[in-house]
Amino acid sequence: MKIAFVVNDVATEKPVYTTTRLAMTASRRGHDACLIGLRDFAYEPDGSLSAVVAAGVPGKAYRSLERYLEDVQAATRERRALDDFDVVMLRADPAAEAADTSWANTAGLAFGRLLAEGGVLVVNEPRSLAEALSKAYFQHFPEVVRPRTMISRDEDRVREFIEELGGRAVLKPLQGSGGSGVFLVNLKEEPNITQIVEAIARDGYVVAQEYLPAAVDGDVRMFVMNGRALEVDGAYAAFRRRPGETDVRSNMSAGGSAEPVKVTDGMLELVEAVRPKLLADGMFLVGLDIVGDKLMEVNVFSPGGLGSCAALYGVDFATAVIEDLERKAAAREHYGSELSNAQLATM
Repeated sequence: MKIAFVVNDVATEKPVYTTTRLAMTASRRGHDACLIGLRDFAYEPDGSLSAVVAAGVPGKAYRSLERYLEDVQAATRERRALDDFDVVMLRADPAAEAADTSWANTAGLAFGRLLAEGGVLVVNEPRSLAEALSKAYFQHFPEVVRPRTMISRDEDRVREFIEELGGRAVLKPLQGSGGSGVFLVNLKEEPNITQIVEAIARDGYVVAQEYLPAAVDGDVRMFVMNGRALEVDGAYAAFRRRPGETDVRSNMSAGGSAEPVKVTDGMLELVEAVRPKLLADGMFLVGLDIVGDKLMEVNVFSPGGLGSCAALYGVDFATAVIEDLERKAAAREHYGSELSNAQLATM
């Protein structure tokens, strides 16, 4: 199987990233695996697509993520035609692109869409990812699983909504991820709402969201594959992300720590509630961020933490992901264009 993993920039990838783990796993299983940066695509005069790719040493049985990525980043890069690839996995993080390079995200999704239209399996579905660039995408999931939310750039309306919530709320930008620009505000302590709203609104709309007391214990990152909680040998790919002592953010990139978590029936019911939307949108692999009985965020671009799951439970979840892509690639051989990219992505 020829499989490419699209990242922000090959040079800035790290061994701990889930994408590195997935790519090395694919390589170890004998697949032709490579990394492609968002800026490495090309649309050729004949209508075909190509990219400058980076790959490890063919046939090498890598055991170390560090050594694998070292070889990938040091390799002589070559331009390859992409039309005959079996799978392209879009794993670039929109938040990693500065405001003046947001075009890179759009371009990456556009190339992904062209590849899907040409018969390459692209996951997650690029059309849906384009919609998900905004946190407004989250509002399309069932209301019962979402905390109360309001989106506006009007400071007075934001303040009014916080008062409706009892004086406490979480404020964050409509676009972005990784815990960037997230504030917990409390009107009783008279925070400077004006400055916070102005700071967030400089780059777009402000999301004001109900604060859940259970957030004091962090959130749970749960991997969902094909609309179901990712489970291997009785263990779920899920863990609790506990925030630092003075930080409301539990994201690993924002200093959170990973702990084992017992997956409850309530969490599985939440997964079942969002399953229809994920399937309809062709979301193959996503990360749900759960606080109490509410869904705080759906990471559809580059959910991280498979390495934490492996370390916490001694289970290789990455192999399960690659095996499922192998199954989908085989199905494409049988069905051809009878199945849409979104259908095949989550079958």
